[in-house]
Amino acid sequence: MPGPSTKTGVVTDNRYMEHDPGSYHVESPERLRAIYELFEEPYFKDKFVKVEPRQATHEELSWNHSKGHIKRIAATAGKSVSHLDPDTRTSETSYDVALLAVGGVFSLIDALFDKKIANGFALVRPPGHHAEADQAMGFCLFNNIALGAHYLINRYGLKRILIVDWDIHHGNGTQHSFYDRPDVLYFSTHQFPYYPGTGDFSEAGSGAGEGYTVNVPLPGGQDEGEYMAIFQNILRPVALEYKPEIVLVSAGFDIYHKDPLGTMQVTEKGFAGLTRILMDIAKTCCEGRLLLVLEGGYNLTGQKESVRAVLNELSGASILGQDFAPPGEDRAPSIIKRAKEAHKKYWPCLR
Repeated sequence: MPGPSTKTGVVTDNRYMEHDPGSYHVESPERLRAIYELFEEPYFKDKFVKVEPRQATHEELSWNHSKGHIKRIAATAGKSVSHLDPDTRTSETSYDVALLAVGGVFSLIDALFDKKIANGFALVRPPGHHAEADQAMGFCLFNNIALGAHYLINRYGLKRILIVDWDIHHGNGTQHSFYDRPDVLYFSTHQFPYYPGTGDFSEAGSGAGEGYTVNVPLPGGQDEGEYMAIFQNILRPVALEYKPEIVLVSAGFDIYHKDPLGTMQVTEKGFAGLTRILMDIAKTCCEGRLLLVLEGGYNLTGQKESVRAVLNELSGASILGQDFAPPGEDRAPSIIKRAKEAHKKYWPCLR
């Protein structure tokens, strides 16, 4: 049996750029084109393990989506444009590309468990975390990361999965996928109130899943110091108490300080810092198993440079330096206090 790899895997495929939601739409093929330019640079060209995506099957999609929803998305195939909601449009090949986005996450998981990679990043589109069981919304067709969690449960028998969502928008679809079950802990930082309107402190799960949804809504304008303080002082203790068998990340780069859809103030170094904290959690809990899935991010240069920082961090070429230490609670005292008050009844580590 092969030993564990020290390499970082990436899922890239030019077919992801065939999904075209229309002229002037911010979720454009250019988002990936900008990122993929990284892999043409001499330093990045052969640095990562290329993981080939496959298409997800209808059976696999049905783990998270209704048959009606799958049929509605399939019915868009071959049509020049279909309007699924005010923000979400498809083109002729969007359905096939969406299957490939989900399957890309599956392929990355397989590469990790086959020990071909140590960690990885699925650089796919369309994004997924807004997609509900029976509804496409917020640029998302199928919920890539939720289906990744189902794949880990159904194919690999995992019982504790941590999903961290740092996109500026709350991942309503992901939250609802696991709201009443404890095998997936969903942690989200997001601007609130903001699209899609979910993700308040009070949304903490139900039934057997009560306490396993941890929302940290933010008023907007937060910088990387505040984000890292929240990750270090809320997420980290909860994660270490939960002891996940893998960490998945909905990596949205719309918290970048120049993003046109956001008001957050995170720079490239901030994304490296968040990645470092997550790598530390994964190293402590689950042999370093950490996989990221691309969500939002609409400043092309900012997204490219932020993804560069994340990939460097994953592969051991940090821009932070060896003396990096996450900020303490004093960096975001009021937010951290509110988060502890909201979630301490479920997590003794926050008391």
